[in-house]
Amino acid sequence: MNMIETKDLTKAYGNFVAVSRLNLHVKRGSVYGFLGPNGAGKSTTMKMFLGLIAPSGGTFSIGGKSFLAHRRELLGSIGSLIEAPSFYGNLTGAENLDIIRKILGLPASSVDQALQLVGLTEHGNKLAKKYSLGMKQRLGLAEALIGRPPVLILDEPTNGLDPVGIHEIRSLIRSLPQRYDCTVLVSSHLLSEMELMADDVGILNRGRLLFEGTLEDLRSQAAQLGYPTDNLEDTFLALIDDDNRKRGVLK
Repeated sequence: MNMIETKDLTKAYGNFVAVSRLNLHVKRGSVYGFLGPNGAGKSTTMKMFLGLIAPSGGTFSIGGKSFLAHRRELLGSIGSLIEAPSFYGNLTGAENLDIIRKILGLPASSVDQALQLVGLTEHGNKLAKKYSLGMKQRLGLAEALIGRPPVLILDEPTNGLDPVGIHEIRSLIRSLPQRYDCTVLVSSHLLSEMELMADDVGILNRGRLLFEGTLEDLRSQAAQLGYPTDNLEDTFLALIDDDNRKRGVLK
């Protein structure tokens, strides 16, 4: 069963179409890598899933329920990290998490568990305004995870992390479906970043879905089209470049 499914989902701003007739199929209990260059429409799509932007057309469902009909219920089941995390800078990391814990009615132990999960236990009592960019990303991820929601929507969650931190967060995301029975939609502009954690990928360019399936499916399709297949990043770039050429646009 698909946890997230869209049907001709579209978002336009005047004459500019940010997302065009998108049909995504995110399987329950999977990590779905949502890929595309900057400006492809990934963040716009994720914001529609979170009710932050209203679609111009089409529909989508989460857990088999129409978002339009079950908006309030569905929003309570989604954890998210979109763009730069926001915090109360004069509160500690733990205090920021505690606010969310109280809103969600979770036990006090949830804060320590969330901090441990993202590797911030030693920094829980430090003011959030003194966190590095990478630590802020981790705290944002902890906020998304604290209620153990069945759906996680993460927009480039490894931004600002060093190589060790990127590896740790990748491993964490890869483990989440099995550990917490959740479904993860995670965006990136790097296919190489998805190789180690995604079950399926969707590749978006200029608002349109160019590919959806497993990485093996992508290699197979690329070989048929004459794209390079030895390096998946080259495959991804060739797919984007070819689409841009067909549209008659520059990169």
